[in-house]
Amino acid sequence: MYLNLSSLTRLRLIFNAHRGLKPTAKLKPPLRGEKEKIMNRNLIALVLIIFAFAGIRSQTPFSFNDLMNVKRVGDPQLSPDGKTVAFTTGVVNMAENRVLTHIYTVKIDGSDQKQLTTGERSHSSPRWSPDGKHIAYTTGGQIWTMEIDGDDKEQVTKISSGAGNPVWSPDGKWIAFNSDIYPECNSDDCNKAEDDKAETSKVKAKVTERLLFKHWNEWRDRKRTHVFVVSSKGGAATDLTPGDFDSPPYGASTGADYAFSPDSRELVFLRNPDKVEAISTNSDVYTVSLSNKIQKNITVTNKGYDASPVYTADGKYILFRSQPTATFEADRWRIMRYNRSTGETVELTRGFDLQPDNITVSPDGRTVYFTAGERGKSIIFSVPVEPDLRLRSATFVKPVITRGFAGDLNVTPDGRTFVFSSSSMIAPAEIWRVNADGSGLTAITRGNNGLRLSNAEELVWKGALNSSIHGFLLKPTNFDPNRKYPLIVLIHGGPQGAWNDNWGYRWNPQIFANAGYIVFMPNPRGSTGYGQKFVNDISADWGGKAFIDIKNGVADVIKRPYIDKTKIGAAGASYGGYMVDWILGHNNDPRFKFKTLVSHAGVYNLESMASTTEEIWFVNWEFKGMPWENPVNYQRWSPHRFVNNFNTPTLVTAGELDFRVPVDQSLQLFTALQLKNVESKLIVFPDEGHWILKPQNSEFWYKNVLDWFEKHLREG
Repeated sequence: MYLNLSSLTRLRLIFNAHRGLKPTAKLKPPLRGEKEKIMNRNLIALVLIIFAFAGIRSQTPFSFNDLMNVKRVGDPQLSPDGKTVAFTTGVVNMAENRVLTHIYTVKIDGSDQKQLTTGERSHSSPRWSPDGKHIAYTTGGQIWTMEIDGDDKEQVTKISSGAGNPVWSPDGKWIAFNSDIYPECNSDDCNKAEDDKAETSKVKAKVTERLLFKHWNEWRDRKRTHVFVVSSKGGAATDLTPGDFDSPPYGASTGADYAFSPDSRELVFLRNPDKVEAISTNSDVYTVSLSNKIQKNITVTNKGYDASPVYTADGKYILFRSQPTATFEADRWRIMRYNRSTGETVELTRGFDLQPDNITVSPDGRTVYFTAGERGKSIIFSVPVEPDLRLRSATFVKPVITRGFAGDLNVTPDGRTFVFSSSSMIAPAEIWRVNADGSGLTAITRGNNGLRLSNAEELVWKGALNSSIHGFLLKPTNFDPNRKYPLIVLIHGGPQGAWNDNWGYRWNPQIFANAGYIVFMPNPRGSTGYGQKFVNDISADWGGKAFIDIKNGVADVIKRPYIDKTKIGAAGASYGGYMVDWILGHNNDPRFKFKTLVSHAGVYNLESMASTTEEIWFVNWEFKGMPWENPVNYQRWSPHRFVNNFNTPTLVTAGELDFRVPVDQSLQLFTALQLKNVESKLIVFPDEGHWILKPQNSEFWYKNVLDWFEKHLREG
C-alpha cells in the first residue's frame, strides 16, 4: 500500500520536527515511479524507527515526581447492604506541601464511582450509618455526616479540642469519637480556656511530672486522649473515659480501638491502668455502660498489649487481639474470645505462629477473618468463633486468600465476598474484591493504572546458623543484563518489621532501582512474617545474627554477573539506621566492602538512647534492662563504641521532632564522622519527626540521598 500525499506530508513534517527543522512553506511535488516507491518505503521505515526511539525515550524511569503523582487510595468501608464501598483518595499538592484527601464511593462491581467531598480541606474516615443512609466523616477537626450522594452535609461535633475516628452505634443514635483534652477539665469551656491560655502565653516551657510526656513527634505533658459519645444529630458530647490516662493508650492503637455493643448500651475501649506508662505495654480492654458510666476491666490478668476489640453480632462475645508478654511490643499477637456472660477468655489462634492483624467478624457471627503477614505478603485467614477447644492439639486457623497484600478487610453481608485494600511493589494501593473461595479477584478502583515497573524477585540464602533467610531484589525497569549495576542494600526498621511486597512512599524501592541501581531488600533475624522465634532472635543481639544474615545475603547477591561488586551502598532508618551505623564500625568483610552509607534516624549510642527515647519499655526489653542494670548488652552492641573503625563516607539525616530515636543520635554520629575526617554530610529537618512526610521535605530527602549515591557509586 502506498501513502497518499497528505500522509507523506505529515510524515515529513514529523521527521523534520524530530531533526529540529522548521516546516517549509512550499512542498516539493511528489516523486514518480519506482524512485517514489523506494523513497516512500525508506521514509516510512525511518519514521517508524523515530517513533520507536521516541517511545523508548518517553518511558522515562520512575521518579520522585511520579511517586508524588500517585493517588493514595485507602480506607475502604463497605455499606451495610454490601453494594457500595466508601473510600478515600489523597492527592499531593507540592505547592502547598500537603496531601489533600477526599471521600469517594464506588459500586462493588467497580462501576459508578463518585466523589462526595470537595474543597481545600481534607475529608477522611468515612463510616456508614447502620441503615446505610448516611456517612459520618472527619473534616476540619470535627465529625460531620452526609447523605450517601454527598448532599446535606451536617456538622455533628463542635468540640473545641477536635474530634476524630467516628464509630456509629448499631441503633444509629450515637457516634463515638476520640479527642485530646485536659484531664482536669470537666467541660468544653474549660478545655477551650486552657488552650487559649497556652496559645497566648509568652512562656512556652514544657513542664511534666510523669514519663511518656512526649511521643513520636508531639509533647504530651498535659493532654490526654479520651473517648466521647455524641448524638448522631449533634449536641453536647459526653466523655466516657474521664481520668488522667489515654484511651486508647500509646502503642496499642490500631485506629479507633473502641466499639459499641449490638444493643448500643455498652462501649468497649482500651486503656493502660499502670502508673508509669513509659515502661508498660499493659493495654487492657475495658467496657463502659452508656447509662451509668461504670467501667470494667476484662483483661486485668494479662500484662501485655490488648487491642482491636469488637463484639460478635449476637453480643455473646468480645473478640480482641492480645500479646501475653509484658513490655514486649513485638510478641506474638493472638486472637482472644471473651464470654460476656461467664467471663471466660480463650485463645482462638493457638498453634498459629504468625501475627494476626486487622480482624473482622462474619455477618453470621461464626467466623473471624483476619490478615497476617507471611514472607512479604499479607494473607487473609479465618478461624471459627466457636471451635471445638477439646481438640487440644488442633490449629483452627485456615488460609482463605493467599495472594497479594491485603488490609482494611470487609466482608459482604452474605459472607461470600471480601473487599479490601491491596498493593505491591509495582502497584500503589487500590480497592479490591475477591470471592471467599479465592476466585474473582478484581480491582474495584483503578486510580493508578499505567505504571510500568519491574516486579520484585524473591530470594533465599543461608544466614547465621545456616538458617534460610528471605528477601527481595529489584531491578530498573529498563534493566540490561549485559550491563554492570551498582548495588544498594535497603535495611528495614523495627527491628521487628519487614520488607513486604507492598507500596510505600518513605522508602520506595522503585525510586532507587529506576535511578539505575539494583536494590536488595533483606529480611534478616527480627523480621516479621517468618514465625515468632525468628522475631525473638533479634532481641539482645542487634548486631549479631541479623548482621550475618544481611552480609551473607549481599555476598550471595553480588555473584550475579550484572552487579558491580566494587560499588555497594547501604541505607536504612531507625533500626535500619542502627545497622548502617553498625556497618560503619564493622565494614571489614573479606567478600565485599560497602563503599558508602546513608543513616536516617539511626540508633547510634545505645546508652544515651535508652534514657531519651519515649517508649522505655522498648530498650528495656531489647537490651534486658537499662544501661545501669545490664551494661554488658549496651557496651557490646552500641555502634558508638567502634568509632575508631569508621572510614566509610556517610550521609546522616534526621527529623528534629523525632522522639522515638532522638535527633541527638544523628548529631553524635555526624560529630564522630567529622572528627575522624570521614567524608560525611548532615541533614536535619526541623519540622519532621521519625519519618520525613511533608512532600517538599520528602523531595529534598530523596534528591540528597540519590545525589550521595550518585557521587559515591557512579562518579569516577
